[in-house]
Amino acid sequence: MMIIPYENLKLLNQPFENEFKGAFDSFLASGWYVLGNQVKQFEASFAEWLGAKYCVGLASGLDALYLSLVALDLPKDAEIIVPSNTYIATILAVVNAGLKPVMVEPELITYNIDPDKIVEKITSKTKAIMPVHLYGKACNMDAITKIAQKYQLHILEDCAQSHGAAINGIKTGCFSTMSSFSFYPTKNLGALGDAGALITNDEVLYKKILALRNYGSHQKYYNKYTGINSRLDELQAVFLNIKLKYLEDITAHKRYLASIYDANLIQSELLVKPPILLDQEHVYHIYNIRTSLRDDLKLFLANNGVSTEIHYPLPPHLQEGYKKYFKDECYPVAEQIHQTTLSLPISFFHTEKQVLYVCELINDFFSQKGLYSANDY
Repeated sequence: MMIIPYENLKLLNQPFENEFKGAFDSFLASGWYVLGNQVKQFEASFAEWLGAKYCVGLASGLDALYLSLVALDLPKDAEIIVPSNTYIATILAVVNAGLKPVMVEPELITYNIDPDKIVEKITSKTKAIMPVHLYGKACNMDAITKIAQKYQLHILEDCAQSHGAAINGIKTGCFSTMSSFSFYPTKNLGALGDAGALITNDEVLYKKILALRNYGSHQKYYNKYTGINSRLDELQAVFLNIKLKYLEDITAHKRYLASIYDANLIQSELLVKPPILLDQEHVYHIYNIRTSLRDDLKLFLANNGVSTEIHYPLPPHLQEGYKKYFKDECYPVAEQIHQTTLSLPISFFHTEKQVLYVCELINDFFSQKGLYSANDY
């Protein structure tokens, strides 16, 4: 029996170990460990790679979301539109900023926020739309941009899972007033600890975020704003500078593995694969399928050596710590996604042989249940 972990960070980073060690020696010898040249280099390189003007390195993707809201100086009763099936960090950033999250259901096919349902949630208090490019697939930014322009709303992209995802060649992170990235270790561009960044083309906001991340200070010991301590760690910038050079290779490998899943998994009404849209470039941070037999399939795969994950088992409005923000609200599409979604192994270290094995097991699972014929795939 083949043993396939869902993720293994040691194996993921093994190809870069020698460069990491050499760069660490230089970092240690430099004697500069906070907001040094490595952070500046990464900020410049990542902004250029995205096609944006400015990048501010931060301690986490959550801090990037939070500071994007703080920097706008929105009224305290402002409403921020978010998807109902996002990871909790999106909601937490809005709540921590003292604002109100207003949830909109996703499209069942793409899992991203449904533009057709945004307008009905817009009120006089709505100030921004926060689309989340879930799993590595870009939202419908053309439709969202038109809505934002019509109602004079900011767009604040959550790009925590979409490093390099693009629409007609334009990368996510470049469709908005500000955008937020996470470099959590499991991301396509992952650090060796927590890290994040905020992207913008607005020079005024850029300079404000630079201060906000550093106690609200442009000049040491003089605090213009009520800021926080959220500086990209210099050592994490060392690692990110190395991995950024290989991000295209990482993405290409994950796309190749995704193509194997696409070609070899069964065609069945009981198994939904990620959609392929011709104008979009998916980066497959996560390769998720959906099936009403999710829990049985997950157990079957585990019993055969394959680890999977669920992103995510419970939607935000049902989370214990967040129910109070969504009293008596119902989000059936989000609940359906959360009850049926399953994430399959698709890391940089996984091989074609391993993915074919996963496909074989999944097909066997449905075959044993008599849910498709040999001609179905």
